[in-house]
Order: sequence, then structure tokens, then C-alpha cells
Amino acid sequence: MALSDEPAAGGPEEEAEEETLVFRAALEAFGESAETRALLGRLREVHGGGVAREVALERFRVIMDKYQEQPHLLDPHLEWMMNLLLDIVQDQTSPASLVHLAFKFLYIITKVRGYKTFLSLFPHEVADVEPVLDLVTDQNPKDHETWETRYMLLLWLSVTCLIPFDFSRLDGNLLTQPGQTRMSIMDRILQIAESYLIVSDKARDAAAVLMSRFITRPDVKRSKMAEFLDWSLCNLASSSFQTLQGVITMDGMLQALAQIFKHGKREDCLPYAATVLRCLDDCKLPESNQTLLRKLGVKLVQRLGLTFLKPRVAAWRYQRGCRSLAANLQLLAQGQSEQKPLIPTEDADEDDDVPEGVESVIEQLLVGLKDKDTVVRWSAAKGIGRMAGRLPKALADDVVGSVLDCFSFQETDKAWHGGCLALAELGRRGLLLPSRLVDVVAVILKALTYDEKRGSCSVGTNVRDAACYVCWAFARAYEPQELKPFVTAISSALVIAAVFDRDINCRRAASAAFQENVGRQGTFPHGIDILTTADYFAVGNRTNCFLVIRVIRELAVKALHNLTQRAPEYSATQVFPRLLSMTLSPDLHTRHGSILACAEVAYALYKLAAQENRPVTDHLDEQAVQGLKQIHQQLYDRQLYRGLGGELMRQAVCVLIEKLSLSKMPFQGDTIIDGWQWLINDTLGCLHLISSHSRQQIKDAAVSALAALCSEYYMKEPGEADPAIQEKLIRQYLAELRSPEEMTRCGFSSALGALPGFLLKGRLQQVLAGLRAVTHTSPEDVNFPESRRDGLKAIARICQTVGVKPGAPDEAVCRENVSQIYSALLGCMNDYTTDSRGDVGGWYVRSRGDAGGWYVRSRGDAGGWYVRSRGDVGGWVRKAAMTGLMDVTLLLARSQPELIEAHICERIMCCVAQQASEKIDRFRAHAISVFLTLLHFDSPPIPHVPHRGELEKLFPRSDVASVNWNAPSQAFSRITQLLGLPTYRYPVLLGLVVSLGGLTESTVRHSTQSLFEYMKGVQSDPQALGSFSRTLLQIFEDNLLNDRVSLPLLKTLDHVLTHGCFDIFTTEEDHPFAVKLLALCKKEIKNSKDVQKLLSAIPVFCEMVQFPGNVRRSALLQLCLLLCHRFPLIRKSTASQVYETLLTYSDVVGADVLDEVVTVLSDTAWDAELAVVREQRNRLCDLLGVPRPQLVPQPHAC
Repeated sequence: MALSDEPAAGGPEEEAEEETLVFRAALEAFGESAETRALLGRLREVHGGGVAREVALERFRVIMDKYQEQPHLLDPHLEWMMNLLLDIVQDQTSPASLVHLAFKFLYIITKVRGYKTFLSLFPHEVADVEPVLDLVTDQNPKDHETWETRYMLLLWLSVTCLIPFDFSRLDGNLLTQPGQTRMSIMDRILQIAESYLIVSDKARDAAAVLMSRFITRPDVKRSKMAEFLDWSLCNLASSSFQTLQGVITMDGMLQALAQIFKHGKREDCLPYAATVLRCLDDCKLPESNQTLLRKLGVKLVQRLGLTFLKPRVAAWRYQRGCRSLAANLQLLAQGQSEQKPLIPTEDADEDDDVPEGVESVIEQLLVGLKDKDTVVRWSAAKGIGRMAGRLPKALADDVVGSVLDCFSFQETDKAWHGGCLALAELGRRGLLLPSRLVDVVAVILKALTYDEKRGSCSVGTNVRDAACYVCWAFARAYEPQELKPFVTAISSALVIAAVFDRDINCRRAASAAFQENVGRQGTFPHGIDILTTADYFAVGNRTNCFLVIRVIRELAVKALHNLTQRAPEYSATQVFPRLLSMTLSPDLHTRHGSILACAEVAYALYKLAAQENRPVTDHLDEQAVQGLKQIHQQLYDRQLYRGLGGELMRQAVCVLIEKLSLSKMPFQGDTIIDGWQWLINDTLGCLHLISSHSRQQIKDAAVSALAALCSEYYMKEPGEADPAIQEKLIRQYLAELRSPEEMTRCGFSSALGALPGFLLKGRLQQVLAGLRAVTHTSPEDVNFPESRRDGLKAIARICQTVGVKPGAPDEAVCRENVSQIYSALLGCMNDYTTDSRGDVGGWYVRSRGDAGGWYVRSRGDAGGWYVRSRGDVGGWVRKAAMTGLMDVTLLLARSQPELIEAHICERIMCCVAQQASEKIDRFRAHAISVFLTLLHFDSPPIPHVPHRGELEKLFPRSDVASVNWNAPSQAFSRITQLLGLPTYRYPVLLGLVVSLGGLTESTVRHSTQSLFEYMKGVQSDPQALGSFSRTLLQIFEDNLLNDRVSLPLLKTLDHVLTHGCFDIFTTEEDHPFAVKLLALCKKEIKNSKDVQKLLSAIPVFCEMVQFPGNVRRSALLQLCLLLCHRFPLIRKSTASQVYETLLTYSDVVGADVLDEVVTVLSDTAWDAELAVVREQRNRLCDLLGVPRPQLVPQPHAC
């Protein structure tokens, strides 16, 4: 954007604001005044370069950037900030680096506040002209580090050009020596300005400002204006926008000319306007692909047009009598109307000849309205408005007619957008007379719904946004009686756009326009009520309106469902036939939306009929019912279920099947039921062929359709299934559970879980056995947890469906099969399968984009997105298992609590407690939720919960809701209290170990702090400390060589040993804890080539030297072995940590050899050849009193 190009107030670009709008008015004053003053005062200390200079500069940028949205708050402080910086500049002793730094700070202020506000604060006395000119002359235009200095100096020089004295008075005697003259001030400024108009940096913009101030001075224009214009036009003519230097040159010339024709007097510029216009025509700027050049061309053209026309206010323009919003509301409150507008009068100069160049200018501006870039169209629209204000009434009306020609459907969306902007400008300026409103409102209503297909996407967002701007402008421009005939149409269109437009900016713009009309016009029906519900912020919320593409269509049909209940007759007779005709549209998205809409409208009509105990066919005629029945077959015949478009069709028809089944359509025994069943089965069977981002949604739609279809059409008698259908369905689905395709197993597992109870009757054991087989982890499918997850969900859902019934293992949950159900669910609580898809233990499903999608997010403390090389995909399975355990246990507790055995309940609570102390935040929160639900359930209470009394004290009901269990800082401090309960100690400590050794900083920090707090409390209780240590060793022993546990366990041991948690054991020589721990550590790293494991074990061995006796000697020997490890990294790390350990525990080595030991450790190059390293290692063994390790010869092959 050129320096002088500022958007007019209320422009469409100001309407489209970001999500952070609610924070923009938060600042009330410049709060960093004291800090800024101190920062500027320290510039002399930090200017030399380095970190301090960059820190000061960056801090100042941060402070200023806060006020980008409210720069006026800086105004009271600009003067003292400028004075502090200019004092540095004007100080003759200031080094160049300090001066450049001061100008950098000045530029940052200018960037935020704008150069126009800033200019008047520069010193501009006569005495300032030459010093500033000398400073500019001393600058190097090719120094890319100091462009801010040149930019600010040129702006400063432009202010000094406003002094009301002839520059010749400043020259004095120009003769210095015989035969020599020095340049005059005027020539020097002109030379500098011309030289900087062709540079490639920001100084070019300031040079244009300087030239406009300089060349329009009375003393300069007489002698230099023609010369400069000739020079600039020659440069324009000789430059090409095909080259980089040509673009730079043309940019500078156009900026300068536009500024001159803006600030210069008309009588001074008029003689040159026609020549400049011809030269501009020859440049053919509209053909350039440089947006900035085309915009500057349009800007210059309109300035030339304004030069051709006399400056005047058109007497014929429409003038609204009352423009004050407060006065308008006051008049309405008093029941009065606004004062009448001034009656347009005939223009006194109607017969004046219009210069011939004006027609060319108008034509170029109309072409600019159709430019491909918004900034060009916006500049052209403002030019149209300005020009029309100086034209006679008849010619101005012709211009309006030409603008209306932009709204042809043969024109592009760019022309529609430019036309809207032009109409808004004309309306704002009173140049659009009420007689034209009939034509204008008609095209604006079309523009509010403008949407054109372009390949796989559509365009028109900018057109709809600009149309809202027109409505906003009209509210301010016209009296209510002028717009009264159009109120109904405009208000309806704005409400529809505010609620249903898919683009957030358009919804907000429509809401803003509606609000402006309610306030200014006061004639919009139910205006305040609508604004209360659909205000600017409410429509900007995606959850209140629409999300994106596909979801928009789905939410639109939901809205149609609600509208159907308000107007059932119209929906059935008018809307429904049109929707049916669109179900075979060649456009994929139209087909998708219309099928979904048919489903929702039919279901809405059914619900209305059901309220009166009538069938849905009372609302839908036979033709409509047959049309619904034929949708699937027509799509199948046209092979529209194939390809990517087939994904949308499958999902839409599955929704249709579900809604028609729920609507009890009279299709019993019809062949369409077999077609629907085929589609559901085929969709579930080919899930692996469906794109991953839409797979879950399609599967869910198919499963929901199956449940509704079976419930409505497969029941022979109440509670009894058709035996043939039951046999066929169950046999087929169980066979598919053995499919090699994981997604197929997922789909049919979910399908079995969705079957109604009458279809499971007599087949429950068979179905549960098939699903248990799916949940079993086998070597072939170990890395595919989705099928195990869906199998567990299906088991839990089936249990909810069939309920509890004694002695009927093939019909319901009972004593005979409950142990098998619990066995399947509990067996999956230890599923820690990993693969290379990232930390998908924390994956979750969100419906985004056109078909919903999978997003990988491991939240941790900072909510950051990252992918690890190996991920906990078993997290899916464990979460489903916990949910299933909770559902089945609550089901049994309500019906037959005696079926919940003590050992089963204890195992459930321990498994869930372990998950509640692990590292993934969202997963941990779910586990705690399950744990507390089981604990606090009292209808009746869950029997056999271990330590129920203590648990209820640790987790009172009153505190549960107030705790954010996702936050490690709140969760771990409560979970670690379970370590004091013997039953829960092992599982909770196992989970904590994994958390302590994790990667997320906040999880590690808070879990470590909580564990230390617990151990601090048991230091005085040897029995409790011994029990804790035995549990820790048991976990180590049970998980030897299990890297998921052993690696974080080594890190945990390092933490607890370093912090002295077991210092009480160091008083006893060869304490059993230390002996066993050392043995386990040696087993863990034996023959290991895992660098991370070895690096984690080194600090543990180092900490174990604090235990006296054989443990210390064995730990030192192990460290000496690592000093000669095959990996140089291990050797270096071992030496470094042994060095620190010996300095920490000074009693480990005798004082007489300590200096020599640390010297060997520090001076030896441990990454050298092993032969060299081994010699130094053996020397250390002798000094430490441990035997030298002996090389074991490798057996030779025979």
C-alpha cells in the first residue's frame, strides 16, 4: 500500500476482523511509558552491538506492537519519545551506530502510529533544513542495514520543505572559489529526492512524500515542476514492468506523481494532466502482473480526473438531514420522524463542458473495478465516488448505470465485488439518488447470495462481504422512508447471510450491517430481538453457526429439520419435491446435501405425525414415498457409490436409511430393504478402501443405519427376530470378524455391538466369543489396535443392550458368562502396543474438513503437537477397556451386585488406578473419571471396593468437580496419596514410574514433586519406606527388559537416589535394597546396545556408590566396565558422571588418591582408541581398589 493510501472508514477490509477482536479494546492507556523511557535512556549503553542491542530493539518492538490496533493511545507520549531520540541524532558526539539505532526506534514508532501523525513532531525551523539535508547526503543508499535512517531522514526533510521562506534565501553566496559554485538547496533536495525514487527499499516511499511537498512549493514549482514531470515521465516511458528494476522505477515515479497531483493546486497541475494521462495510457499498466503498479496506476488516474474537474460539492446530491445515531434514536423514542432531506436542486453548472480526459479516466476506473486484486478494485471504487461527486447529475447517473453493468452473470466475481464497493462509495457520498434504489437493491440482494463454482471449490465470499458493506453504507446514507419499500427484502437477506453463510467474515459483516440498519433506520422488524441472538460475536462462533464445507451441509439439513416442524405443509409440498429432484444432480455436493435434507425433512414430518398418532404418509404423498425408496437403486445403477464421491454418497444414504427406518416408512418386505442391507454390509466391508479422514464418520453412519434398519424391519413379532434373517446376519458378521483386513474387523465389530436385543437372543454366547477373539492380541495383528478397541466397545454395548438376567447365558449377562466378559475387558488393560505412527495413545477423532479427520496430538503440558518415533497405540484399547469395565460394573451393580466378585473388583480398581497415574493427560483424566465414578456410585454402591473408606476421604465428592484432572499439577498430588494404601501401591507406583521417566516437562516435574512429597512423609516410618522400596524393586523385577517400564524406571531411580530418598539405607553395609537393585540394574543392561538405556543406567550406578560395602565396589567395577564400552558416547558420559560423583561423595575414595583419580578422569580423551582408554581405565581400577576387568577371548569357529 502506498504511503497515502488509507482505507476509508468503514471499508469492507475493516469489517473482516480476526478472532482476537474481543481483546482489541482491552488497552486503555500506554502502560509501558516508564519502561519505554528507561529503554530509550539506555541506548547510549547498548548501541555498540551484540546481545544487549538486539534485546533492547526486540523489546521495543514487542511494546509497540501491542498498540497496532489502538495506536492513538501513543499520541500523548509521541513528543517525549521523539525528543529523546532526536537528542541523540542532533548530538554531534553521537557515534554513527547510535544514530542509526535511534532512527530504528523512530521507524518502529512510525510503523505503528503512521507517518502522517508523526511528521508534525519533527523539528522544522529554518535552521533545521541544512543539517537534515547534510545528514541525508551523508547516507549510503546501498547500505541495507540503515534503510530506516534514510527513510526517517527523508520524511524529516519533507517537513522542513514546508517552511514559508524562499529556498534561495538559504543559499547565501554560492560562489566559493573563482570558477566554482556549489549547488543550491533547491537543487540538492531535488537531486536527493530523484535519486531515492529509484531505490529498492522503503526510502522510495518517503522520497515520494518528499517530492510532493517539495515540488508543490511556490518557489520550486515555477522553475522545477515542469523539469521534474518531464524527468519522471521519461523514466516511466523507458521502464518496463517485465524487469525488477523497471518495476522499482515505475513504482517510485507513480507514487511521486500521485502525491503531487494530490497535494498540488489544481491550477498548477492542470496544464500537465493531459500529458501525464497519455503517458500513463502508453505504459499499459493494466497488463502488468504487479498488483502495486496497477493500484498506483488507478490511484494516479483518479487524481488526474479530479484535476480535470473543478473542486465542488454537487448540489444535486442526496443529503440525509440527520446523521447522528443518538439524535436518530431520540427522535424515534419521541415518536417523531427525522427532518426532511434537502430537496436536490438543479446543478448551476449543469451546462459546463466536461473535459475530454474525464471520459478516459472514468473508463479506466470502471476497468479497475474488475481487476483481479482487491486493493486495485478498492482504489478504483473510491475514485468512482470522488469523480461522481464533481460531475453533473446526468453524467453521474450514467456512471451509476455503468457500475450496475458490472452485475451481469457474464461478469466474473471480481466485477461483482468491485461493483459493490463502488455502489457503497456512491451511497456513502449521497451520489446514489433514491430513484436508483430499485435497481441497486435488486442487484445487492443477488450479491448477498452470490456463489459460483470454480472447479472443486466456489468463489463469491468477497462479493457477499462487499454486499453487506453496501447495506451498511445505505443505513447511514438514507432516511428510513427512502428504504422502507426494501426493508423486508434487505432484512431477510441479511439475517439469512448472518446465520447461514459458510464464511465467518460474511456472517460477521451481515450482522454488522443488520445492526447498523436497526440503529440508523429503526424500521427493521424484530431488530433488537434478532441482534440479541445473532450479534456480531455470536455469528462468529463456529459452534453457533457452521463449521466447514461438509459439516456446513450437515448442519444446514439440521436447520431444515427444525424449519420443517414450523412449516410442515410447505416443506412437504414445496421443499420436498425439489429436494428429491436434486438427489440425482450431476454435482456431487448438491447430491450429498439433498439426500441428507430428504432424510431430515422426512424424519421431521414423522415426528409431527407421531404426536397425533398418525403415519408419516399422511404428510408425504405416494410419489414422495416412492422417490425416497428409489434413491439407493438410482445411485447404484449409476455406479455413484464408487470413487471418492462414493464416500459422500455412502455416508448420505446411510443417514437416509437411518432416518427412514426411524420414520417407520412402509417398506416391510420390500426389496429395497435388501438393497439397504447390501449397502451397509458393503460399506463396512470396504472401510479399508475409504480415505482415512472420512472412514470413522462413514463407519458410524453405517452402524447407526444398521441399528435402525434392524429394529424396524427385522422384527417378526414383538421381541422376536425373523430366524432366517438372524441366522444369515449373525453368521456373516461373525465370519467377517476373522477377516485379514483390520478395518473390516472394526466395522463388523461395531455392527454386532449395534444389533438390537431380539437379534442377539439365543446367539449371545456365539457373538461374545467372536468379539473376544477380536480383542485378543496375536503376533499377526499386534500393531492394529483399532479392531481390538472396537471389539471392546461392542462387548460393552451388547451388555447394555441385553441387560442382566439370571440363568440365561445365551440371552443376557449372567453368572455363567460374566467372568468371560470381565476377562476380555481386563485382559486389554495391559495393551501397550506401540508402532511408528506417533503417540497415538493420545489420538482423538474430530470432525473437520469436508469429511472429518484424524488428528495426531499428544497434549502434555503445553498442548504441543509432536510425533514420537514409537507411539502408545494401545492407549485406544485401554481407554475402551476402562469405559467397558465401568459400564458393565455399573450395569451389574444396578441389577445383580452379587455377580461382582471381590477379586474382580480389586483388579478393576487397581488397573484403573494405574492408568490414572500415567503420563498422557487426557487419558489420565479419563481413568480418574472412571475410578471416581465407580467409587462414588451409590445406586447401590459397588461391592468389594478396596479401602473404600480411605478413598472417600482422599477423594471427597465435594472436591471432585473442582479439580482439573487434565492438569498434572492438580492430578498427581492427589493420585500419589494412593501409595499409602497397600492394595493400590504397586499399580500406582508403576504408573508414576512411567510418568517420571516421560518426555513432557510438566508431567515429569509434577509427578516427581508429588512422589518426593510422599517419600518425605514416610522417611520417619521405616516400615512404610521398606514397603515402598520392596514394591519398587518388585516392579523392576517384573519388568526386566521391558523398555516401556525399565527405561523410565532407571530415570526414576536416578531421581530418588539423587534426592536422598533412601539415605536411611546408606547407614547399613550391603543393605538388601541396594544389593537387589544393583543386581537388577546389571541384568537390565547386560549385552545391551541401547544407548538411551545405558545412558540412563550410568547415573544409577553412580548414585549407588553411596551404599557402603560390596555394593559400592560392584558399582565402581560396573562403571569401570562402562569406561571401556564400545560406544565413545558411553565412555565420555561415564567419565563425566563418575568425576562429579567422586567430588560429591568424598568418602568413596581415599584423600591421598582423590586428586590423581579426578585428574585421570578429566584429562583422558575417553573417545580415543580403546587400547589407549583401557590403559587409563586399568589405572583407575588400581586407584579405586577394584579388580581390573579381564578381556574374555572370543571362541573361534571350527
